[in-house]
Amino acid sequence: MACEADPAVALASIRHEFGEHGGVNMSIEASATFTVMEPDTMRRMFAGELGPENDFFVYSRHFNPTVLNLSRQMAALEGTQAAYCTSSGMAAISSVLLQLCSSGGHVVASKTLYGGTHALLSHFLPRTCNITTSFVDITDHGAVADAIVDGRTQVLYFESMANPTLTVADTPELSRIAHEKGVAVVVDNTFTPMVLSPAKFGADVVVHSISKFISGGADIIAGAVCGSEKLVKGMMDLRGGSLMLLGPTMNAKVAFELSERIPHLGLRMKEHSRRAQVYAERMRELGMKVIYPGLTDHPQHKVATEMVNREYGYGGLLSIDMETEERANKLMTYLQNATQFGLMAVSLGYYETLMSCSGSSTSSELDPSQKAAAGISPGLIRMSVGYAGTLEQKWTQFEKAFIRM
Repeated sequence: MACEADPAVALASIRHEFGEHGGVNMSIEASATFTVMEPDTMRRMFAGELGPENDFFVYSRHFNPTVLNLSRQMAALEGTQAAYCTSSGMAAISSVLLQLCSSGGHVVASKTLYGGTHALLSHFLPRTCNITTSFVDITDHGAVADAIVDGRTQVLYFESMANPTLTVADTPELSRIAHEKGVAVVVDNTFTPMVLSPAKFGADVVVHSISKFISGGADIIAGAVCGSEKLVKGMMDLRGGSLMLLGPTMNAKVAFELSERIPHLGLRMKEHSRRAQVYAERMRELGMKVIYPGLTDHPQHKVATEMVNREYGYGGLLSIDMETEERANKLMTYLQNATQFGLMAVSLGYYETLMSCSGSSTSSELDPSQKAAAGISPGLIRMSVGYAGTLEQKWTQFEKAFIRM
């Protein structure tokens, strides 16, 4: 049974920002600094008495009107009270963790994460901030509960759909476990915008790399933090906010570009998911070892089915296990250079199909034992299914490459 709520309804219900001269699109506020009519207004803004909620702006590293509008869209998309956008997905993740954790703090995290996030948690934060992490199998709820240290663990961190194994986290149960112990839940929903809504199932914070599906064009680097008003205001605090003081500021022109793409995100996600489902089923019929949450033999298919938003399918990513890196590279070479099925490239959410061998690319930060523990085989191909061309045209290209293998 899918979730009945539709993020598209929330997106269509928020305030429409018109342009300065009545244009149907909002204006770009490219100013770095803002003027005031009275000297006391500036004092009140720095004292926190006046702010963006009253249309008072002081400096674009703090709040910018164009970025704030995109942030309202992101909050609507994820069903949170507030959001704010950043210069990259990693900026969003690191800023949240630095806001929620303090020196000597502890994080419990899934052992299957994007390589950059894994490196942040396993190397950078311990070295620079004395924040340590215990990595666990996120599907083993007993292990998750046991890893939480009373009085010390501050965050439970996981991806709603893991990169690159596509393990689906049981967000309702994991949130219950964490909240019973007073731990905040942070979920990376980059793989499944519109498809999954972690905040509805208990997540306190949802982070995104907007560079992926939300952008859709593989031409922008951006991120977002979605959570409570208290969190966002805290991260923007002039004296102690991680976003304000570290300064991963989004450019207003980038925010404008992205705000124009969100209204058709739902349509794009439906087509990404539709094609991924069809390809996964046909690949399995060819005898390939394919991983996709929409297949009934996926270990978390039932969990995913209970959480997905109706009509958005199970996401636009699938993985193929070719067992060895040599076989994976051979298949990808045929798919790109012989039949033009897709492109060998990292990232995801593009209109063309993108594919990479995860173990030697986006998960290369993990050592061999960590890859084995995370279920990342040397020949695992992560495939972000695009929607260019027709489905049958692209499938024919895939079949030709497979036959040549």
